[in-house]
Amino acid sequence: MTRQDQEMLDEYDFSRGIRGKYAQRYRQGTNLVKLDEDLRKYFPDDKAVNDALRSLVTILHQHVKITLSRP
Repeated sequence: MTRQDQEMLDEYDFSRGIRGKYAQRYRQGTNLVKLDEDLRKYFPDDKAVNDALRSLVTILHQHVKITLSRP
């Protein structure tokens, strides 16, 4: 018995499953990121993560402009 077989329980019913239903979407790529446990309380959903990253990008752009304008 393989490891994969050991993880499959008899209760799983794939009789109405559609083979390859998400194959095309998967081939196009995914952009999933797993947050560490200590960050999950600050970023409970994708909106919180995206908002924080947009803020960071804005700060970085401002920093680059300031750095480049210095003599």
